[in-house]
Amino acid sequence: MLGLRGVDSKALESILDRADALLPVVRDGVALPDPPRSAVIGLLFLENSTRTRCSFEVATRRLGHQPIVLTGRGSSLDKGESLVDTAANLAAMGLDALVIRSAIAGGADLVARTIGIPVVNAGDGRHEHPTQALLDVSTLRARLGSLAGKRVLIVGDILNSRVARSNIHALMALGAIVVLVGPPPLLPWTFAELGPGVEVAHDLDGVLGSADAVMMLRIQLERDAGRAVASDYRFAFGLTAERLERLRPDVPILHPGPMNRGVEIDDAAAADIARSSILEQVTRGVAVRMAIIDRALEFPAS
Repeated sequence: MLGLRGVDSKALESILDRADALLPVVRDGVALPDPPRSAVIGLLFLENSTRTRCSFEVATRRLGHQPIVLTGRGSSLDKGESLVDTAANLAAMGLDALVIRSAIAGGADLVARTIGIPVVNAGDGRHEHPTQALLDVSTLRARLGSLAGKRVLIVGDILNSRVARSNIHALMALGAIVVLVGPPPLLPWTFAELGPGVEVAHDLDGVLGSADAVMMLRIQLERDAGRAVASDYRFAFGLTAERLERLRPDVPILHPGPMNRGVEIDDAAAADIARSSILEQVTRGVAVRMAIIDRALEFPAS
């Protein structure tokens, strides 16, 4: 699971259906009917993470496997060891699969072509974040049913967002219309080559009324996005209490986290009982990652 570009709807729905079946394990602690052979799953996280890292660790334990967590700080990467050498050494210890987050776009793919065990991409630079998109789509599917023809707004720092890239691929594969919304410096590309399923807008108020779902993104200051943002960002692109009132009551609000409250999303929107699906995303993230680990161990790398 290195990315979602080119993954078809059948493969996506297979993972999503498996995640739905695993939700009782996450929500209620229901035991798995057929516990698998215990495996050892490496979690190599070389960028900061709360939700993704903890979610993979919980998912691993819920499946009855053993997680081995390694972060960049305190590892031999601090001594100059390469990403591939670090991953190869972990694989040589007998890992059954490796989950990796790296600042290097394509880093997970590079490792996967080298170490000979299943690799799951937990975010690689500005490239992709496939498991985040899968949990987002799982959340949307639970709220909206079929996503065919649904208009999903992705709002904010599109330029630096691996979440946006993976969601574009997943949502298009499931027939949704993706509307990318943000200031021109953070939305500079032409998406015409992706086909009629993607639209681009620089006026949030102009498209808000047509939304079937809204996904807010934070400004990624760690990727130097701050210089492209005007001081009035919240008033132009934030999901404020005023904009919340113009959304239909059945429109779900998503955010991959961490949230910058008072910038891209106000407290009222994050806490809206009827619309906010932000904590539901977190819950479904564990089930989706359980399904991904299952799939990685079922289809080992050749």
